[in-house]
Amino acid sequence: MNIQAIDWVIIGICLLVVLAIGLFYTRKSGKNPDEFFLSGRDMPWWLLGFSMVATTFSADTPNLVTDIVRKDGVAGNWAWWAFLLTGMLTVFLYARFWRRSGITTDLEFYELRYSGKPAAFLRGFRAVYLGFFFNVMIMATVMLAGVKIGSIMLGATPIQTIVAVSVFTVIYSSLGGFKGVVMTDFVQFIIAMVGSVGAAIAIVKLPEVGSLDALVSHELVRDKLQFFPDPGTDTFITVLIIPIAVQWWSVWYPGAEPGGGGYIAQRMLSAKDEKNAQQATLFFNFAHYALRPWPWILIALASLIVFPELSDLEAQFPQVDKSLINDDLAYPAMLSYLPKGLLGIVIASLLMALMSTISTHLNWGASYLTHDFYKRFIRPDASDQNLIVFGRVVTVLLMLCTALLVPYLESAKKAFGILLQIGAGTGLLFILRWFWYRIHAISELTAMIVSFIMAVLLEIVLPNQYDIVFTGSEKLLIGIGVTTLAWVVATFAYDPSKTITNGEASDQDEPSTHAAKLIHFVELIKPYPMGWRKFLLANNRPDLIEKCEGGFSRSILQMVLGTLAIYCLLFGLGSWLYGNSLEAIITLIIGCISAWVVLRRL
Repeated sequence: MNIQAIDWVIIGICLLVVLAIGLFYTRKSGKNPDEFFLSGRDMPWWLLGFSMVATTFSADTPNLVTDIVRKDGVAGNWAWWAFLLTGMLTVFLYARFWRRSGITTDLEFYELRYSGKPAAFLRGFRAVYLGFFFNVMIMATVMLAGVKIGSIMLGATPIQTIVAVSVFTVIYSSLGGFKGVVMTDFVQFIIAMVGSVGAAIAIVKLPEVGSLDALVSHELVRDKLQFFPDPGTDTFITVLIIPIAVQWWSVWYPGAEPGGGGYIAQRMLSAKDEKNAQQATLFFNFAHYALRPWPWILIALASLIVFPELSDLEAQFPQVDKSLINDDLAYPAMLSYLPKGLLGIVIASLLMALMSTISTHLNWGASYLTHDFYKRFIRPDASDQNLIVFGRVVTVLLMLCTALLVPYLESAKKAFGILLQIGAGTGLLFILRWFWYRIHAISELTAMIVSFIMAVLLEIVLPNQYDIVFTGSEKLLIGIGVTTLAWVVATFAYDPSKTITNGEASDQDEPSTHAAKLIHFVELIKPYPMGWRKFLLANNRPDLIEKCEGGFSRSILQMVLGTLAIYCLLFGLGSWLYGNSLEAIITLIIGCISAWVVLRRL
């Protein structure tokens, strides 16, 4: 690619700005662990909202969208659009609860909600499982996109890209802590949006594409434009019905956890107050689903004209390793047509999007391993400075392990499918644990273990050892069904209401949730009372029922209207780009009215 001096200057300036922000916050983040991992819990909604969006705007996200559009059309994006329902559920039902809890990480929730050795084991195990193994897998997927972008746009080898990004990111994320990550996220998001919108405009005007009208009317593109797959087809079931009817509430996925969790919970926990936590999450869902996708989609559609087959990509970029040639490579391939100046902005935006996501996961994973494993089980008496040093060392270790894993991954979409499968069947539990006293630590342990075993069986053992291959939807449904059945059986195998003795569970029933722990949880969180009423009455605490959160029906209505508003804004913008003016106006009016009702009652 012909990168000019002006492009390198732009890239250099952007990288120096990010590094300067990390260095600026080094001293403040080193005061104590609360500053390093949560920035003192004083962050405003808009900054947290931008940080959430920047984190999900990774370098692999446009690659994933391109992969989906080229294979399944625009409607294929329902595989992730369906998670909007999860996001809006978090906004209106859970954001206040998370901020109200006052915990440092979402894993601390386990010993706030459950009790005994199972709760402690669950917290420690998930600290290592999510903070290390799962987190490294996510970062490696993100880095894979960086490798493909580096190969196409910079002519860099995988090793060169991995080393450069790893070293730079680990420096500013380990020094600046959470505040450094959030502040760089803000800058990175602005540059990333300017780059993606500018790239879409330039690519649509390419001679090979012609114009926006020419793009949407092209014979290779026309059948890819539908917002919804055709009813009666297999795609209609797998791409739309399953995600909308089942996937959004039953599958755990980073950034779209049912009930909130992970780095989304980390940002809600760092908000100034409950309202700021709720507003931040609402802004994130708006920007993530309604504002951001269309530049990527337009570039993906244009790639069908310029590179209709994978062989065209291979012929155009013979220097790229053949193992990296896949539909997701079409996105960086299209960016190779950008003019100087804009090319520098786009390369900088992709690098910053890549680093934004990795830096967030580094800080998030380090918070788990430091707070929920090292301090909780290894060094309970560790000083603040000791914890900060440990957190910085772990940050480097996570980055190193990520770099070693990258060469073993193949494509963004395949990695996306594996992550979905690992979380299949656990989502409903994460939703109900705030509302139903019967759920306990054994329920979560069962869900976690069974979902992982099912993922290994369906993704590795059965196809490789027994030549039994299921489709992606079949695997997802099997995993959801088996895992959900397993944790529901485990939940009913123990009954906390039968082990109550003066507010405490007996030692022999330690796997059950202690009544005193549950009562403290209700006093602190004040959840909706429907699933707690029986328990509270049995423990002579009817007073807590009156103190619980009210307006459950109103919150569900807000969730529905908020979802409608964002989908209408998403499809209204799409209709406008397609040239369907009347459809766009009607859809946008409905979306704006729904948004007004939601914001008025927020």
